[in-house]
This record gives sequence, structure tokens and C-alpha cells, in this order.
Amino acid sequence: MKKIGTAIIIAGGKSSRMGFDKQLIKIGDNYLMDIIIDNLNKTFEEIIVVSNVKSIYSNPNVILVEDEIKNIGPLGGLHVGLKNSTSMYNYVIACDMPYINNEYVKYMMRILMGGRSCFDGLVTCFREWIEPFNCFYSKNILAYMEEYINSGQRSIHSLVRGLNVIYIEEKVARCFSPKWKMFENLNTREELERYCIEFKGWENRYADLQGHSS
Repeated sequence: MKKIGTAIIIAGGKSSRMGFDKQLIKIGDNYLMDIIIDNLNKTFEEIIVVSNVKSIYSNPNVILVEDEIKNIGPLGGLHVGLKNSTSMYNYVIACDMPYINNEYVKYMMRILMGGRSCFDGLVTCFREWIEPFNCFYSKNILAYMEEYINSGQRSIHSLVRGLNVIYIEEKVARCFSPKWKMFENLNTREELERYCIEFKGWENRYADLQGHSS
């Protein structure tokens, strides 16, 4: 089993503020999920998407799985994603977090690759809070997860608090993302509209660069 090589995207779920399933968000002609997948493909050999809407995924290199344990929120997605992974440590992101910072991902990977001890994961702190996504979890936590879920608990934050994880301090993470955008979720239509404007600006800048280099 390789140490690192898999990214897990947890998709689906209800979104009362957005008004629809956020994995169905489209940016122009593309689903937001395709943009996230293409981004992660730059770093990871294996992409696992946890979703119950398989019809929107056409990428043959994506592994599609559904929750085995239903109606327990993101814990169900994390559980089945880890179960199907072929890596020891797995990068985990939610489908509404498009601001992936590849430099930060590589920074976390270097920490894990250089570690001599076996840790359950690598997560980032925000003051006294923790960020349960844009992080890494070990496949070895599956047994503990199942015991935790079977005891009736559902909080992913409490789960993480019970693990032997490496914590990255907020001040370190802010060196990569000063405004904390790499942990930002698209929860409302206003946030989605802002992202679309930013994405369009990035597309235009990229086109200009391509034009100058040709």
C-alpha cells in the first residue's frame, strides 16, 4: 500500500442555504466537481468521489462510491472513502470547497512523508476550532470510526479530537492562505456568484498568458 496518493471528495447532502445539492453546481459548461477533480489530478493518482448522484460524473479515472452507513452526514462519506482507498494517508475535501491550495497540500504531504511515527491524520487549527476538511486521514482509523458511529456519535469534530493527529497551527496555515480561503465553503448563492466572478477572472488571465506565449 502506498503511503500517500489518494484524494477523497465528499459530495452530496442537503443544503438549505444554497437551495439545492451543491455537487450539481455548474460554472459555465462544467460542473464545479469537474474543476475540483481536475485540480486534484495534478497531485493525486487516485480520486474517490462519495456521491449518490453518479450520472454527472463522466471521468473514467474517478472511483465513485456511496455511503455504506446512511444518514450520518460527512462521517458516512469519510468512512466509505477510506474503506475504498488504496493509500495509507488520504487527502479529504468537501465538494463545496473549490479554493484548493496545492502548495499547502504538498506541504502537508511533506510532513506526512517525513514522519517517523504513525499518526491518525493531519489537520489544521483555527483558534480553538479544527478544520475537518482540507486535511489528511489515515486508513487505520476505520475500526475506531465504526466503533464511534455504532455508539451513536455523529460529530466529525469530536471524532478528530479522539484521534492521534498532527495539528498545524493557524499562523502556519495563514502563510499559505492569509484570508483562509482554502477552508472556505460555498454555502449561499451570493458566495457562489462571487466564486464565479473570480473563476471567470482567472480564466481570462490564463487565456491572456496563453496568448502571449504563443
